[in-house]
Amino acid sequence: MDGKLLDTGVPAKYRFGVTWRAIIAGLLLIPINSYWIFMMEIIRYQGHPTTISLFYSSIFNLVLLIIVNGLIRRWIPKFVFSQGELITIYVMLNIGAALVGHDSLQILVCMMPFASYFATPENKWNTLFVNKLPDWLVVKDSTAVKNFYMGGNLYDPANYTPWIVPVMCWSAFVLVLLGMFLCINVLLRKQWTEREKLSYPLVQLPLDLTAEGAPLFKEKLLWYGFAIAVAIDVWNGLSTLYPSIPAIPIKLGDQSRYFTTRPWNSIGWLPTQFYPFGIGLGMLLPVDLLFSCWFFFWFWKMERILTAALGYETVRGMPFVNEQSFGAYMGICIFAILVSRRHFIELGKHFIGAKTSIDDKGEPISYRAAMWFLLFGMAFLTYFSRKAGLSASIIIPFFIIYFAMCIAITRMRAELGPPAHDLHYAGPDQIIVNFVGPKEMSTQNLSILSLYWWFNRAYRSHVMPFQLEGFKMAERARMSYRGLFAAMAIAGVVGTFTAFWVILHLLYQYGAMSSSIGPPNVPLIFGSEPFNRLDSWLKIQMPTDINRAIAVGVGFTVTMVLNSLRMQIGWFPFHPVGFAVSSSWSMHLLWLPLFIAWVIKLTILRYGGLKLYKQALPLFLGLILGECVVGSFWTIWGIIFRIPSYAFWP
Repeated sequence: MDGKLLDTGVPAKYRFGVTWRAIIAGLLLIPINSYWIFMMEIIRYQGHPTTISLFYSSIFNLVLLIIVNGLIRRWIPKFVFSQGELITIYVMLNIGAALVGHDSLQILVCMMPFASYFATPENKWNTLFVNKLPDWLVVKDSTAVKNFYMGGNLYDPANYTPWIVPVMCWSAFVLVLLGMFLCINVLLRKQWTEREKLSYPLVQLPLDLTAEGAPLFKEKLLWYGFAIAVAIDVWNGLSTLYPSIPAIPIKLGDQSRYFTTRPWNSIGWLPTQFYPFGIGLGMLLPVDLLFSCWFFFWFWKMERILTAALGYETVRGMPFVNEQSFGAYMGICIFAILVSRRHFIELGKHFIGAKTSIDDKGEPISYRAAMWFLLFGMAFLTYFSRKAGLSASIIIPFFIIYFAMCIAITRMRAELGPPAHDLHYAGPDQIIVNFVGPKEMSTQNLSILSLYWWFNRAYRSHVMPFQLEGFKMAERARMSYRGLFAAMAIAGVVGTFTAFWVILHLLYQYGAMSSSIGPPNVPLIFGSEPFNRLDSWLKIQMPTDINRAIAVGVGFTVTMVLNSLRMQIGWFPFHPVGFAVSSSWSMHLLWLPLFIAWVIKLTILRYGGLKLYKQALPLFLGLILGECVVGSFWTIWGIIFRIPSYAFWP
C-alpha cells in the first residue's frame, strides 16, 4: 500500500506519524518565523504574538501551509501533506516561537552586555556586582558591547567573538531545560490525557484546521465569523495608514483616568478592549473559568481600593497581588500532583525496579529513560549554578519552585486553556529574595539570581505546555509519539541557536540603544530591569518581609480551598485557575472579551444546550482565524514597507 493514495488523498506512507519532510519544512520555517516575531515584538514593538497562549503567528503559518497543501493536492497529489505532518510543523513553529519570544531569549540577550556597558563611577556597579557576573555568561568586551548598543556589523570578528562562549553556555542551559520539560511531559502525558482526560481547549483550532477533508471550512458560520474579524481588521488597518478614516473603536484605552478621588484612584490600570479573537478564545473555555477570570480581575481591583480606603497603602507592597498569585500557582501544582499521586507512586516503583502496573509501551521514550534524564538535568543545572556562583542552599529551592511553576502552567493549559498566564515579577528569583531578604543574602547570590531573571520575568512564551499540547494533538491525529518527540527535540536545538542569531543580527543592525525600537516605557529592551533591581537590593538592603510570605500562604490556601469546593459542589462557580491568572498583564486586556464570551456561552448553553453550542462554535473559531490572518498580514505589510501598521493585539 506504500505510495498509494488513500481515500483522503494522502499517500499511505505520509498518512500517519511524523516524516522527515515535515521536520525539514518546520526547520526551514523556524528562522523565518523567528525573524518575523522579533521584528514585531522588539524592533517595531507591536503585535506581540508570544504574549498569549495561542500564538497567532503559528496559526497564520498553518493557514498558509493549508493553502499551499490545497494547491499540492490539486496539481501533485502524491506529495500532499497529511494532518500529522501539518501538526508536526505547527508544533515545531510553536517551540521556535516560544524560544525567541517575549519572556525568553530576547530578554537574555538584552541582559548579557547591559551591566558592563552601563557601569559608571556614579552607580558603582563595577565594584558592586559586575565583577561577580561570570565572564562565560555575560559579554564584557568593550568593542562588542558598544557596537551592540550603537549599531554595527555582527559578522565582524570583533563583535561576534566575545559572544561565542556565553551563547554556547546559555544554549547548553536552555537545551537541558527543554529536555527536562519533554521528559516531565512524557511522565505526565498518559495520566493527564488518557486517565484524567483533560480537555486541552487550545488544540481544537489547529486540529480542526488540519482535519482530513477540511470539515471546518465547510461550515458557513466559520466564514461569517471570519468575515466579521476581517472587516474590522481591514478597516482599522486602513485607518492606521490613512488617519482620516475613523477607526472601529475596539481599543478604548485606560479607563482609570475617570477615577480621580481617593480611594478609587488606587484601582490601577483599567484598559477596556473588545478584541474579537479574545471573545473567540473565551468560547473555548469552561463557563466557570470564564466567570472566574473576570470576577477575580475585579476582586484584585477591589483589594487595591480597600487597601487605600483602610489606609494600608503605606505598607510596602500591599496588597501583595503578585505574591498571592504566586501562591495560587503553587496551589495548582500541588493539587495536580495530589490528584495524580498514584501515578507518581507507580513511577517511583517502576524506576527502582519494583513490581508495578506501569506500561510505557508506545510512549515517546521509556519512563525510566525520562527519569534518568531528569536526574542528569538536575545535576547539570546544579553544577552550572554552582559554577556561576550560586550557593547550594539556594539552587534546590530555586529549581523546585521553577519546575513547580512549569507544571502549574502546563496543567492549567491542558485542563482549561486560559488565554494568558503571565505572573510578572513573581518567579523564584524574586520570591526567594523576598522571603530571605536582600540584607541576608550575599552579593554573589543576588547577582546570579538576577542573571536567572530572564526565564522568570513572566511565563507567557513557555515551551513546556506547547510540548504537551503537541502530544495531545498526536493522540488525536494518530501520530507517532516517538517521532513527534524527536521533532520537538530537533526544533528545540535549532530554535535556540536561531533565536540567538536572529536577536543578535537585528540588534546589531538597528542598535539596541536606538530610541526607535523596543518598549517606550522600558528603556533598553528589558535589559535594565534585573540590574536596576539588583542595584536596589544591594543599596537599600531590605530585611526579610514576612508580609509577602503570608500573602503567598493566603494565595496557596485560597487555591486549595477553591479546588476542594469544586470537587464537592458541582455547581461551584469559582475556579482557582481564574484566581491565579486574573491579576496578569494580559488579563487586564482580556477581561472584557472574556466577560462577553461568558455572557454569550452561558446564554447559549442555558437556552440551547450543548448542541447549540457546538453548532455556534465555528462562528467564534472564525473570529480567531480572521484576526490571526489579517492581523498577521498587516504586521508583515508594515515590516516590508517600513511603515506603521495596525496591530490587532495588544
